[in-house]
Amino acid sequence: MKRYINAALLYAILAMAGGVFYREFTKLNGFTGKTTLSVVHTHYFLLGMVFFLTLLALEKSFSFTGPKTGRVLAVYHAGLNLTAVMLVVRGVTQALAFELSSGMSAAVSGVAGIGHILLGVSMVLLLVQVKRTVTAERV
Repeated sequence: MKRYINAALLYAILAMAGGVFYREFTKLNGFTGKTTLSVVHTHYFLLGMVFFLTLLALEKSFSFTGPKTGRVLAVYHAGLNLTAVMLVVRGVTQALAFELSSGMSAAVSGVAGIGHILLGVSMVLLLVQVKRTVTAERV
């Protein structure tokens, strides 16, 4: 359970840092339009802090953590952070009005997509673990 609360705390800090970076970076560069920097904050809060607080509550109630949980969580962390980094890359280029080539733009989108896929797959695997534990307790 300690790793869940530590992860939630880490992602809360990253979320706040992402929000401050968005506000200050756009203000410093005089940018007033829309940028993906604005969603780094919410991605880290919801997919980071809230997700791990939810896992903490589920672990407390059902003790679902098993031998494969660590690997699945590593994939989740990689997916979330890969997604966030690509949101920052895209947002900084938007705020600086830096024109990416179509290939580079596609690469940023592709890497962000890989991050989202890792997030989705690992989230489903964790929910399957929880379901198996809950179902086994009822039998």
